Amino acid sequence: MSGGDDPDHELLARVFLTRVIEPGDEVAGRWVRELGAVGVARRLRSGGDALPGRSGTRWAGLVARAGRAEPERDLAVAREAGVRFVWPGAVEWPGVLDDLGDARPLGLWVRGRPSLRMWALRSVAVVGARACTEYGAHMAATLAAGLAERGWVVVSGGAYGVDGAAHRGALGAGGATVAVLACGVDRPYPRGHTQLITRIADQGLVIGELAPGDHPTPSRFILRNRVIAALTRGTVVVEAAYRSGSLVTARAAQRLGRHTMGVPGPATSGLSAGVHELLRGEAVLVTDAAEVVEQVGDIGELAPDRRGPVLPRDLLEPGARRVLAALPARRAATAGEIARGAQTAEDDAIARLYELRALGYVERHGDGWKLTRQAMISAHGGRGEC
Repeated sequence: MSGGDDPDHELLARVFLTRVIEPGDEVAGRWVRELGAVGVARRLRSGGDALPGRSGTRWAGLVARAGRAEPERDLAVAREAGVRFVWPGAVEWPGVLDDLGDARPLGLWVRGRPSLRMWALRSVAVVGARACTEYGAHMAATLAAGLAERGWVVVSGGAYGVDGAAHRGALGAGGATVAVLACGVDRPYPRGHTQLITRIADQGLVIGELAPGDHPTPSRFILRNRVIAALTRGTVVVEAAYRSGSLVTARAAQRLGRHTMGVPGPATSGLSAGVHELLRGEAVLVTDAAEVVEQVGDIGELAPDRRGPVLPRDLLEPGARRVLAALPARRAATAGEIARGAQTAEDDAIARLYELRALGYVERHGDGWKLTRQAMISAHGGRGEC
């Protein structure tokens, strides 16, 4: 692996490093920034003195890994599985991942036909609890389907619970979805989602930082979340307890200046406690895809106004509404009393009262006027006076 600027040498060096260096290692990321991927790979191959920031013991561990790395074989295995390698500077590389600085992936293994760079331009992360409730699964699937129908790519982690529901919602709507794995993309995890991840690879993209065949670990799951956050315009959290890994994604999104959103749940639900904590901070409350798009979309992509049902009295002229509002709820009143309450002349009040009688809102009681029973039900939603 000699030769600094040769694309083939760069490719082999970065493939080599994905087998040696753990995802998100900022010390190693600084080495690559300062020495280049080829230079770092050469130092690890030679097994010389440790590079800055690593103890002798840690450096020896990296050198031992380097001795077992076979980048040419990894590329051959990947090609056999329909997987390609995309690295910084390549045409397909999503520039938004550069926001991670020295924690930027060394490269990504990509399974699926679409362009990762193009899909990242209009993507939203939907993440949440693995052990979610039926409500959480329903909200994740509905949100993802709505986003897909609006032309947005749904990104998640391929896990059980909210992740799986989000992927299925997008696929069910005939939309685009990306699964970001914490293991080799040729070895779906969890095993129970093999069929789902295969379907995602057929219709969308499955991506990850780990070399073919690599297995997940708890730390790799956590570090994987920064890629989900950086790749997308915003992150929606659907159900998350206080210690949920999805909150790591949300906080990474906040640090990167991405939009952070949360779907509220019952105040008594421990599975929504983490989401509610986010909503008490900088996260925005959302309940459907339109509200998500209003946050992450372009200027003018607004959610529709939310209003209650239009009541018949809402269609009255303002003057008639004022006169109607001036009538007491439980007794008759004279035209003069009503006129004073409506702040209008008595003649105007009488004209309005006859108009309201024709519409069924009021009735005459001797010299006074009174609300009809139907008007009282309309005014208080059928519950009587509050």
